Amino acid sequence: MNRQNSRGYAPLAARMRPGTLEEFVGQSHIAAPGRLLRRAIQADQLSSVIFHGPPGTGKTTLAMVIANTTRSRFIPLNAVLTGVKDLREAISDARRHREEEDRRTILFVDEIHRWNKSQQDALLPWVENGTVILVGATTENPYFSVNSPLVSRSRVFRLEPLSKADLRTVLIRALTDRENGYGTLNVKVHPDALEHLVNVAGGDARSVLNALELAVETTPPDARGRIVVDMGVAEESIQRRAVLYDRDGDAHYDTISAFIKSLRGSDPDAALYWLAKMVHAGEDPRFMFRRMLILAAEDVGLADPRALSVVNACADAFDRVGLPEGRFHLAQAALYLATTPKSNSALAFFDALETVEKEGKTDVPSHLKDASRDKKGFGHGEGYLYPHAYRDHWTAQQYLPDALQGKTFYSPSRQGYEEGIRLTVNRRREAQLAAMEEGGMVAPREVMTFSPEDRMRDRWLQRAINRSGEQMATVRERILAAAKLKRHTVLLDLNAGTGLLTWEAVRQTPEGSVWAVAVNEASAEALWAQALRLDEMDRPMILSGPLENICRMVSAEGQGEVRFDAVVGRNALLALRDKGAALNALRKILAPEGIISLVESVPRHGQRIYELVDREELDGGLVKKWMAAEESIYGNLNDPMVNWGRDDLVRFFEQAGFEILHLQPEQTVMEIFVTDAVLSRWFPEPVETSRGPVRPSYRDRLAASLSPKEVGQIRLYVTEKLVGKQIRWESEVVFLTAVPV
Repeated sequence: MNRQNSRGYAPLAARMRPGTLEEFVGQSHIAAPGRLLRRAIQADQLSSVIFHGPPGTGKTTLAMVIANTTRSRFIPLNAVLTGVKDLREAISDARRHREEEDRRTILFVDEIHRWNKSQQDALLPWVENGTVILVGATTENPYFSVNSPLVSRSRVFRLEPLSKADLRTVLIRALTDRENGYGTLNVKVHPDALEHLVNVAGGDARSVLNALELAVETTPPDARGRIVVDMGVAEESIQRRAVLYDRDGDAHYDTISAFIKSLRGSDPDAALYWLAKMVHAGEDPRFMFRRMLILAAEDVGLADPRALSVVNACADAFDRVGLPEGRFHLAQAALYLATTPKSNSALAFFDALETVEKEGKTDVPSHLKDASRDKKGFGHGEGYLYPHAYRDHWTAQQYLPDALQGKTFYSPSRQGYEEGIRLTVNRRREAQLAAMEEGGMVAPREVMTFSPEDRMRDRWLQRAINRSGEQMATVRERILAAAKLKRHTVLLDLNAGTGLLTWEAVRQTPEGSVWAVAVNEASAEALWAQALRLDEMDRPMILSGPLENICRMVSAEGQGEVRFDAVVGRNALLALRDKGAALNALRKILAPEGIISLVESVPRHGQRIYELVDREELDGGLVKKWMAAEESIYGNLNDPMVNWGRDDLVRFFEQAGFEILHLQPEQTVMEIFVTDAVLSRWFPEPVETSRGPVRPSYRDRLAASLSPKEVGQIRLYVTEKLVGKQIRWESEVVFLTAVPV
């Protein structure tokens, strides 16, 4: 006689299903004493619930426990076998008992996700008015597979796969239970066989009981009447774990999510595991390749531009080869992505997209417009600089719309190939930022200009013409090269400004430190805001105050007696009233083997505005008075910007105890487009400002020697001759290196 028939026709898993909470195994996080679900079942105060979890974890069993515990009526439905008709009959029955007996009805819907939206909607009003208390069971995520109104009116309990200890308990109960299990039989299960059943079941109680049943029912007794389940029998009974994978359900999305996150997290072992699970479950390889192609751009990007080519080549090879050999190409693509550097900088596109959506219509800058159609009529394309005509095939010019100048979207990472891109992009941005802020490589024009308004737009226009960003980059290279930086150099940037020298120095001295002096608190805050992008140990020390107080500022940081290996600066001495005192202070904090590398503008030897125009059309007497008035600007002994020349600079250094190693005067030429804004800085209208004393403008300087009428004549003449034209502005700079004697 078949042993199963001797105990009824129900499978072992069904016979061993617990009937009470005390018999229930596992899910202690929701069913242990004191937990909400257990208290609700015991008090028969259950509200609508949905049990969500993998097969064999106890969802239906909990429903049966509720049925055995509650005083309410219990109606079970299976969504696979029933529809709206069965639901209506159940609801009608529930309404009748509620009206006649004031008795509640618990409606258990197994595999509730199998009902479509309209079927689930048919249940909603009866749950809402309390006609039935819903107990739903699903292997799918209810937040996706069950209608939101039903979910919102139910408590969702997540059931987890059973632990190995729980599965052992289930097996031992089945082997010892005399009524429903094999307690009346002489069954001997070897320990290693029992462990194999537990390990391979994957937390599924139904699976482990089915395997035990198959092992016992198909194994004949030995000579002593024992049914011996050894490792061989166990392996035959549960040859491998059934992979939980529904290509339209949670397991599909959860597994591909785990795979992608493992690739993103650079874990090749985890990536291969999740890949193998999908291949084993029959996932479409093209779907996996599609997700890897997305990751190659989204999460690897320019950290390794080859990643996209490698994955695409593997996908093409798979199309030619197919399965099973195509699994090599799946594995190669996954391993490449898991082990290559990562960067998600391509997400910058979505920042740009958001800006476009918010900004609305923005006009294309004129020099970027198509010159083939409207160059003559509207000047489209005029002023465009062809990058290939310049060194390194790059030159600074405006590419963004006016309203977005200075906006950055792309932030290169430090990973792989993109590290080189990052250095190039950041260096060019720093040079462009310095050019935008200062209007040129240096600031000789500021000797005679003043504007209380924001000049950003005009500065960007000038940048597009005078290549100041390119010049800034060249100046930076020369200053830092002359300072002979090493990885451990301790460096001081005397006039950090926007950080043109500071940030490159940080890159070149990873084992040293960089100190940056800002001329005021606003500049210091701007530098600090940029510094926050760096790791804490890489950030420069930012000081704020006049250079004459450098010793006090350094000492105030409380880092002991700091001595700098290198001091660098651009126009750090230009406007100092007592340049000698500042150099004496620097001498005290410079290391004995230290070096100073500076570039200084020399306005005294710079461009004169009267030289820019043909003066023959003006009255000769006015011309002489104009030239004399402008030359007097540069002969003012009380103006620290103009009361010195290159010889004076050498004298200042020598008196402070330095030896000049190199002194290189150079004439620089910048192309300037004279706009109304430029003219208004030379000849501004009188303004009141609360910012304290400001430098006199060119107009103010002329007015000291000329009458208002004469100044007006000169302004009118300059406007007529220069506005709307491109001019060459010549100035002198001095590159200097010095060491302490």
